[in-house]
Amino acid sequence: QKMEVDTLISARWIVPIVPADTYLENSCLVIKDEKILDILTQSEAKNKYKALNSFDLGKDHVLIPGMINMHSHSPMTLLRGLADDVELMDWLLHFMWPHEGKWMSPDFVRVGSSIALNEMLKSGVTCFNDMYFFPDVTAKAIDESGMRGVVGAIAIQFPSAWASNTDEYFEKGLKVLKEWKEHDRVHVVFAPHATYTVDDAGLTRMRDLAEQYDSRVHIHLHETSKEVSDHKNQYGGRSPIQRLSDLGLLNNRLIAVHMTQLTDEDIKAIAAAGATVVHCPESNLKLGSGICPVSKLVSAGINVCLGTDGAASNDDLDLLGEMRTASYVDKFKVDDPALSAFEVLRFGTINGAKALGLDHKIGSLEIGKRADVVAVKLTARPIYNPILTLVYNGTNRVEYSWVDGKLLLDQGKPTLTDEIKLYHEVEEWGEKISSWDKKRKGPEYEMIEGKLAEYQQYSSETPKDKVKEAQTQVQEWKNSTFGWGFFAARHAERKSAVHKLTQLQESLEEIEGELKKLE
Repeated sequence: QKMEVDTLISARWIVPIVPADTYLENSCLVIKDEKILDILTQSEAKNKYKALNSFDLGKDHVLIPGMINMHSHSPMTLLRGLADDVELMDWLLHFMWPHEGKWMSPDFVRVGSSIALNEMLKSGVTCFNDMYFFPDVTAKAIDESGMRGVVGAIAIQFPSAWASNTDEYFEKGLKVLKEWKEHDRVHVVFAPHATYTVDDAGLTRMRDLAEQYDSRVHIHLHETSKEVSDHKNQYGGRSPIQRLSDLGLLNNRLIAVHMTQLTDEDIKAIAAAGATVVHCPESNLKLGSGICPVSKLVSAGINVCLGTDGAASNDDLDLLGEMRTASYVDKFKVDDPALSAFEVLRFGTINGAKALGLDHKIGSLEIGKRADVVAVKLTARPIYNPILTLVYNGTNRVEYSWVDGKLLLDQGKPTLTDEIKLYHEVEEWGEKISSWDKKRKGPEYEMIEGKLAEYQQYSSETPKDKVKEAQTQVQEWKNSTFGWGFFAARHAERKSAVHKLTQLQESLEEIEGELKKLE
């Protein structure tokens, strides 16, 4: 008598990841009670099992473990396409931080996270490691999506709509951690933004809490040469890695993202500590930050994973594409041994699971593990090795995804998401963001000049509160000239744009002086 099971998935190839560099042909994966029960030939499966749901995927598909995106800022998907051809700090100062200051809210995070989750699911990601404000909102979006995810209890030394000071960041982060502690698919880690945005006290506090709650620590580290050089100037010649080591944070809990600027001594320290490195090649290439020396890291025995970063700097959340890019940029560094396609596939699967402490549950297709499975249609022909075709061919299509054995993507369509409603919400946000972005890139000269002419008429008879209001407005315009100057310098008619702005700055200084006399 045949054993009753939940799902049978038959495919031309199965790449289980464990054992290494192996693929099975004409095989079947069996799911029962949310777990992988068996992997065997298709003929054996027909004789042994009876399933409630059967998927015979024919001769085009390969089954792989659900992929794990180890670094994302999912709500920032709403800011995709706002900036191009700028390095990291200009991207942050003139594009991302102004918009985040303007739009940050639970609804921004809800819609941004939801579209990111949808996009990741459709590209084969079933688990991701996120860092952003309002992690409680992203956690709820993960739960509703049916996917698996990790949210970061973020800390940063700037007030935001999420928290007004360091204590509040920690207080709210701990609340999120405790709320989701028992959830099977949603996890919470600690996420100090970077060594240049969190002081020693904050980092030490993160270390202690990570130990107390047995949690990982997710941080941007050694992302650009300027970050490292500025840090050395500020901290007596110590690099960010050295400072984390001195504070007791360089250990096997650490998930260090980007790591494009590494010395041989840095690599030895990371390896000795057992820390994980997340490689984000496409984002680092777009922002001109550099490239992580992954071959050296792998040779040193370091666990390397893959991340897309946020869609605002990538501009997609496609981990298969990230694998292809990682393979190519690695081969460009001819001094190092090139990574194989299978090694890069490990970056996006089992290595990510290890980094999160979830490798006993996910990251490979093994009997007893959770049934997080993805079916990819390989479009190229001929196919001599499905692993090579999977990693190097850019036209492959993810068509099915299961998490805990539940079908979340069916022939490329999400089963739990109302895409029409979601796309409508995204479009509404896009219109608001675009409208404000156009206005903020330069002063409204006619309006400002009219106001300045009005302020020139103020005298000792003008009410003090009115003078104060004018001073506040002038100061606001003066603060805005920093951003306006950046965009004036990039204007098509740069010389006239810069000259006009300079004249406005002089007028603001003059009016500020006149108003000061009326206090």
